[in-house]
Amino acid sequence: MSTHLEPGAKAPAFSAPAADGTTVKMSDWKGKKNVVLFFYVKDNTPGCTREARAFRDAVERFDEKDTVVLGVGVGSAASHARFAANNELEFPLVVDVDGKIAEKYGVLKSSGKSAERATFLIDPDGKIRHVWPKVSITGHTTEILEKIDELGLA
Repeated sequence: MSTHLEPGAKAPAFSAPAADGTTVKMSDWKGKKNVVLFFYVKDNTPGCTREARAFRDAVERFDEKDTVVLGVGVGSAASHARFAANNELEFPLVVDVDGKIAEKYGVLKSSGKSAERATFLIDPDGKIRHVWPKVSITGHTTEILEKIDELGLA
């Protein structure tokens, strides 16, 4: 695992498929929206399910703050699609089968088979504004929403 990126760093660009068959690019939101990029360990596990559902339940509040939510997991498109369908997730789940995106963000576990649970808040200029390297699921979405307000990004 490499080192986490720090606030102030430029968010690494990527273009990757999402579970719904679309292609997600960081540049899609450049100059338009904040991005909450959350890395999760594995589809359909208890902790990741709770985390994804918390983001699902807060999506409208993120929308109100001009912020898009993207989940990234080191899993297949089919697995992500089942996870999204089972949990009614309406935000993109980015497919990172080879772990390259997680590696760019410094959250790929040493096994290379999963990412650490971590969240990055990225502003419309593509700059990382805050990093949560060790996510506690309970209250995490509220923390992010408060940080968006605190940093004047809403």
